[in-house]
Amino acid sequence: MHGDVSLLDRVAGGDQCAIGELYDLHSGLLFGLLVRILNDRGEAEEVLLEVFVQAWTRAQTYDPAVGSPAGWLCGIARNRAIDRLRARARISRTLDQVTAPLPSETRETVAFVSERQRDVHRALDTLPVEQRALIEHAYFRGSTQSEMATHFDLPLDTVKTRVRAGLQTLRRVLDRTAVEQ
Repeated sequence: MHGDVSLLDRVAGGDQCAIGELYDLHSGLLFGLLVRILNDRGEAEEVLLEVFVQAWTRAQTYDPAVGSPAGWLCGIARNRAIDRLRARARISRTLDQVTAPLPSETRETVAFVSERQRDVHRALDTLPVEQRALIEHAYFRGSTQSEMATHFDLPLDTVKTRVRAGLQTLRRVLDRTAVEQ
């Protein structure tokens, strides 16, 4: 454990060799954990890389009084895997809603759906560009928050905050529109 702590100290100091050594020591354990949680080897590989990117960027936040470096890395891996599972579920729910057949294609239902789509597009137009782009990537392209953080070169927390704020604004605008109709 002491060796792991000094490795994390070296990582926090920007030592690229140390992150490689940390990967060599713990990637097997973390990969096994991620495969068990995600039940998908490809996603587990992606999340494993995210774990070590986060370890590289946040090594200075490690506190030996809280737990071992392996435990710290397992916590990061578990949280990343849960984020991925939640994103998967959100995408699945969205696809279910989008692909759900309409009860019947009457003129009234077609008009209602068309009007609702216009309302959504108008509501999206009210969002700041940085929120709209993230929401469109999440819901129309199926991107996860981690993927968007990489794509837009933003911290994951910034992506989460912008998406949450954008969705809250959309909800308010659409609720107001529904009341006005």
